[in-house]
Amino acid sequence: MRVIETALLDVKILVPKKWGDHRGFFSETYNKRDFLKIGIPFDFVQDDHSLSSERGMVRGLHFQIPPHAQDKLIRVTRGAIFDVVVDIRRGSPTFGKHVTTTLSAKEWQQISIPRGFAHGFCTLEPGTEVLYKVSNFYEPDAERGLLWNDPELGIAWPISENDVTLSERDKKFPTLAQLEAFF
Repeated sequence: MRVIETALLDVKILVPKKWGDHRGFFSETYNKRDFLKIGIPFDFVQDDHSLSSERGMVRGLHFQIPPHAQDKLIRVTRGAIFDVVVDIRRGSPTFGKHVTTTLSAKEWQQISIPRGFAHGFCTLEPGTEVLYKVSNFYEPDAERGLLWNDPELGIAWPISENDVTLSERDKKFPTLAQLEAFF
């Protein structure tokens, strides 16, 4: 597995090996022993799968608060996304900073996201499917978010605000300045 470091400490882009022939391919996308060797100690307990039917759908920026905070491993199995990770750990030297990357089924990358980061994405193709491995169970009372288009974050989303599709919940999240210190 190839590991690409990002500007946010502990957020890594991973490219699993893929072996293929005329029948298709095989890829080991997660191996706890190998992840420990590259400094990712996540202990996953749940897999989630989302389908976004249209291009331009934004999901996020989401996270769960302690004691239900989640480490995440995100990958795309169909289509492509513009992926965003924001450091929301008060006191961190990268607090409020973000990294973006394009994840696609074609390029076969993943991103590992530790607790203390908000995560979101914008679909770049219709019919995009995203798989999430998470280290804590979903807890509705612990679910929180950060406003996707907060000007303070300066995220260069690949879609205009007029063309984006958002859930009602995602439209109402606080800005970074309004966000409580959960981490």
